[in-house]
Amino acid sequence: MRDLTALGALALCMAAAGAQTAPAAPAAKFAPIPVLSIFRPLQANGTADDAIASGRVVDGHYPMTARASKHWRIAFLFPHLKDPYWVGCSYGVISEAHRLGVAVDILAADGYDDLAGQLRQMDQAIAARYDAIVLSPIGMTANNASIAKARAAGIPVFELANDSRSDDLTIKVTTSLRDMGLEAMGWVVRDAQRRGMKSVNVGLLPGPMGAGWVKGEVDGSRIGAQQAPIQVNIIDIRYGDSDFKGQTKLARQMLAKYGDKLDYLIGCTGCAPAAVQPVKDAGLGGRIRIVAYDLTDDIARLIHNKAIYAAADTKGVSQARVAINAAVSALEGRNKELPHTILIKLGLVDQLNFASYPFDTSIAPDGYKATLSYDPARN
Repeated sequence: MRDLTALGALALCMAAAGAQTAPAAPAAKFAPIPVLSIFRPLQANGTADDAIASGRVVDGHYPMTARASKHWRIAFLFPHLKDPYWVGCSYGVISEAHRLGVAVDILAADGYDDLAGQLRQMDQAIAARYDAIVLSPIGMTANNASIAKARAAGIPVFELANDSRSDDLTIKVTTSLRDMGLEAMGWVVRDAQRRGMKSVNVGLLPGPMGAGWVKGEVDGSRIGAQQAPIQVNIIDIRYGDSDFKGQTKLARQMLAKYGDKLDYLIGCTGCAPAAVQPVKDAGLGGRIRIVAYDLTDDIARLIHNKAIYAAADTKGVSQARVAINAAVSALEGRNKELPHTILIKLGLVDQLNFASYPFDTSIAPDGYKATLSYDPARN
């Protein structure tokens, strides 16, 4: 029997997110996913980008593992379910849980300002004695003590998407967060060159300050600006939680101050869509081009409608698939050597390659509702 405290937390999360427990996503077959696997030894307490620089990097594909030999119980801790990125991750988790025959519960905090809530959920998952925990940490270091606590209790902790500097993780599954910024800024530079522009002014809406992925986005954007063959000026950066209402407010503030100077605006998954209407309302739709650091179904639709011009793609669904497969493989003892970090290779979509882009690696199917629990013993 699951710990009643953990189940109570799960029920609260589901109610807050308006999510479903059924019907769950059907089992599906997925192609091997292009990845970089990074092995020890490497820099202590480092980021995923530090691992690339210091570890042994193996280029290849991550094959989906075979069905599990038992109904392992795995808890997934998400920062929230307020934007389509995490809904896509829930699809990747639940669909693979069906195929693998393992039980999963997704526990969602209330946002990037709810570290206390995520730490409580970690304590509940430890008390419930899950076989493994897959954590998308709210902070780069703020979750470290709870990760160490789980490890001391004999529960392996895997990281999904959001980076961490903890050395107590069993495996990190993420992307190069710095490359998110490089890819998005790279598209801006190429587009500006095609338009004959010699210099551009860029505003950033990267998300909540302190989150590992936000630092990666901003660092990559700055590197991309510095390396550009034209002059790129990042004239404003506004941080905040990735909820639509808050990001809409930040976009309006940025446009009120710099709207007549901006050429491009780059935003996170919740940030870029929130900037679309403010840009239109300011009468700047023909001047400012919006680019996204990552891809969701909302962003794909806005690219199709030419409201957003391009998006880097960290392939959230693929990250979730790899994370649950990595956890099952480790629990089953199927690996001769565990990588420290698995980086899913980035994609880039714009209006030129939209028709041929493999969206199923990144986005849940149309009509999918976030499902937070699956147990093969009851289905």
